Amino acid sequence: MLELLPIVAVALLFWLLIIRPASRRQKELSRMQGSLTVGDEVMLTSGILGTVSEITDEHVSVLIADGVAINVVRGAIGSITRPAPREDDDAATGGSTEDGPGAI
Repeated sequence: MLELLPIVAVALLFWLLIIRPASRRQKELSRMQGSLTVGDEVMLTSGILGTVSEITDEHVSVLIADGVAINVVRGAIGSITRPAPREDDDAATGGSTEDGPGAI
């Protein structure tokens, strides 16, 4: 019985460090892909950036350039990206993202 203890310990360690985090990431990815809405800025798993223009049960239409849309399966959506603040927004609020302690 005592000789099985190292095998059980290695199996438990393997589960804690590899299997459990991977299943959490997969659940989070599935949840994100299920919560897509039209207008979301997304990055596909291939690295292509675009905006969701249409959603069906299995496919998502992603606008990658003016007048250019591609249809992909939901699983191809790697992440929802947040658009960077535009310079027009900074000028309207009077702020800058470069302000900080010691900035003039």
